[in-house]
Amino acid sequence: MIIVTGGAGFIGSVLVRELNLKGHRDILIVDRLGSDEKWKNLRGLQYIDYLHADEMFSLEEEVWDGVSAIYHMGACSSTTERDMDFLWENNVSFSRSLFQIATIKNIPIAYASSAATYGDGEDGYNDDHLKLSELNPLNGYGWSKQVVDQWVLEQEDHPDYWFGLKFFNVFGPNEYHKEEMRSLVHKAYGQILESGEVKLFKSHRSDFKDGEQLRDFVYVKDVVRAMLMLMEHKVPGSSGIYNMGTGKCRSFLDLVRATFKAMDKEENIKFIDMPESIRDQYQYYTKADMTKFSQVFPEFSFTSLEDSVKDYVTKHLMAKNPYY
Repeated sequence: MIIVTGGAGFIGSVLVRELNLKGHRDILIVDRLGSDEKWKNLRGLQYIDYLHADEMFSLEEEVWDGVSAIYHMGACSSTTERDMDFLWENNVSFSRSLFQIATIKNIPIAYASSAATYGDGEDGYNDDHLKLSELNPLNGYGWSKQVVDQWVLEQEDHPDYWFGLKFFNVFGPNEYHKEEMRSLVHKAYGQILESGEVKLFKSHRSDFKDGEQLRDFVYVKDVVRAMLMLMEHKVPGSSGIYNMGTGKCRSFLDLVRATFKAMDKEENIKFIDMPESIRDQYQYYTKADMTKFSQVFPEFSFTSLEDSVKDYVTKHLMAKNPYY
């Protein structure tokens, strides 16, 4: 059996779909559905059961003995969350407990870290373990992920195969419930349909022009493919913390222009002031150093920004059923 925490969420539900396409049906989805639209991500997926996250650690011993892999995608992913006790319980304590079980049972585990651990990026985006302690996250979410990464590296015992994945700016189908944490592609698509215009934040730094803030945008289907390769190929000595981006940085203007083009609409972009509440935490540049991952899988290629946006818009957002 395969356990996917956060299996009703954005990356988790796409992962379950890809596992289904590979013939896996013996999947236990662990999540908290709450009162939003996240439950819709589960429609059409094949799995043996759903378990509320609060019941995760009450599973019987024999159930854990039958688990072949754990994908821990469940966490609070809001970069604006201010309840630090909640972040500690949900992101730190839960992850530690699950990793400990994976270690005792020697179950391969991949867990979600984040590029938010890199803070403002002044020290680069290198996933070298020796540099991890130098990172200075800008928000509580990034800090919670950093705490887990540091704790994992400090452990004397690990499963034979374990992977912490620092996701960069992931976009794609099944993110619809994430409200303000949705990608700009989805937000831009809605704005274009509603008004024919997309609003972008102005730059509040002299070294970046409006709309030319840079991000490493990565398609969710690529992220899941990469994750599955790490877990399924079991390359000796490959365990560790990895960046999950493309290794290329593109501007918000590039992203929005690709969205207009995919929709076959004329460009119409307006720049607005960035809220003061996020200016001090805003990253102007992210670019994943993908050297470590490329050394393990040199043949793996990420889809271009334009092709990713086109696939997302035409095969999902413009489709009768936008879910994957």
